[in-house]
Amino acid sequence: MRCDHTPIWTALQTHAQGFGDFDLREAFKFDVQRASRLSQSAPYLFADLSKNHTDEATEALLLTLAEQTGLAEHRDAMFRGEPINNTEGRGVMHWLLRQPAGSLQGKLTAPLAQVHETLNAMLAYAEQVRADDAITDVVNIGIGGSDLGPQMAVLALQDFVLPGKRFHFVSNVDGHELAAVLKNLKAQNTLFLIASKTFTTIETMTNARSALAWFNAQGGQDVARHFAALTTNVEAAAQFGISTTFGFWDWVGGRYSMWSAIGLPVAIAIGAQGFKDLLAGAHDMDQHFQSAPLDSNLPVRLGLLDVWYRNFLGYTSRSIAPYHSALRRVPAYLQQLEMESNGKRVDRNGQALPYGTSPVLWGEPGTNGQHAYFQMLHQGTDVVPLEFIAVKKPTHALADHHELLLANVIAQAQALMLGKSDEGGHKHFTGNRPSTFVLLDELTPASLGALIALQEHRVFVSGAVWGINSFDQWGVELGKVLAKDIHARILSGDVSGLDASSAELLRRIR
Repeated sequence: MRCDHTPIWTALQTHAQGFGDFDLREAFKFDVQRASRLSQSAPYLFADLSKNHTDEATEALLLTLAEQTGLAEHRDAMFRGEPINNTEGRGVMHWLLRQPAGSLQGKLTAPLAQVHETLNAMLAYAEQVRADDAITDVVNIGIGGSDLGPQMAVLALQDFVLPGKRFHFVSNVDGHELAAVLKNLKAQNTLFLIASKTFTTIETMTNARSALAWFNAQGGQDVARHFAALTTNVEAAAQFGISTTFGFWDWVGGRYSMWSAIGLPVAIAIGAQGFKDLLAGAHDMDQHFQSAPLDSNLPVRLGLLDVWYRNFLGYTSRSIAPYHSALRRVPAYLQQLEMESNGKRVDRNGQALPYGTSPVLWGEPGTNGQHAYFQMLHQGTDVVPLEFIAVKKPTHALADHHELLLANVIAQAQALMLGKSDEGGHKHFTGNRPSTFVLLDELTPASLGALIALQEHRVFVSGAVWGINSFDQWGVELGKVLAKDIHARILSGDVSGLDASSAELLRRIR
């Protein structure tokens, strides 16, 4: 049942109307158990939800909403491999990519065996590259999920990256990006990874052809040794001169593909065991999501909180503030994960929705963000829930830095909640601003895997409650189609049939 058709929806609306006077400071004063009751541990991390605009009654209503919308059944259907991506008739099985070998029976036995056959081949190749001292630079050419996930993970796990190799990521069709990378490389020391499922993605293939032209112009030899493809189009890769390919399946969406062959740059960076640890951490979170009761299931609690904020309290965005420099690409990664998944205006049956879906996600690492956009979070006119991500143990030996970093992140959460009174107005902080605090004990491949899987499942939860298909992305297609037409017109100068604005822009560009 779609969420707005459930009996509990009206009760939530009524409950929200009485929530205008809710004050976090008063909530903590009258509920001494609030911090412990609204916090919980999950694999590799701890989450404090107590500084959010919610209470026990709200959580109870939201859990009823989850039951009435069939959340648990939708989750179980995903883990059974059913085609819950109904607009494309596909299963949604990125979770299978981190499932241990031989652990499933029935119709998933063969797909799981294929997963591990590809995984083993990919990891063997990764180890081969790691042992090749002549390769000093690895350039991943992809876009979207073929770029954001691997780039985020390699940066996040920089303390585990093999010394002596540098990793570069090129995604933008803007030639300035590729040119900036290539000018510091030598053909004989570079490995290019071309990540495109179909080997036709225009941005990726434009960059790939330019990389190949540069390689040949620099006197590069043996394309097969210096280029590998992450694709299912083996024939097209062979025509390109590539003999080493690793494929994946149509039940792997781009934004969920980091766990597949798309993760090859990660495997080269942190090694086969590191990549296995990344998968294992994600699998542990999969099991938590699959088996924990809804009221103590962290992805469920976070996803329901997102629905509460978006549809009942009217909060239209969420800011992500990782207090760890290595996690600086996490906000960009989560933008695609959530906004491409749940940025939908119709339900699974194609019917227009009368309520909002995905919030806008944005953010930057702390403490930089404190000196940039936090001003708005503290004193702006809009209430924006903030999600802090912190790591307890550092990997550096710089005295005092980490304690100061952690002091800042805790203080920011405290300041958002407590505020500050000032009769003059300019120094007045209203306080009562909501935040979530996610704490990892340490940043490792396993804990990163768990953190990302948590976010994947959280997005699944809100999408399931909203009754939308979180696993297609038709909205990215129209601009691509029109770009082909405009590109031809830029070359020819033909503006016939164009709208006046586009025609004038084209003339100015020419």
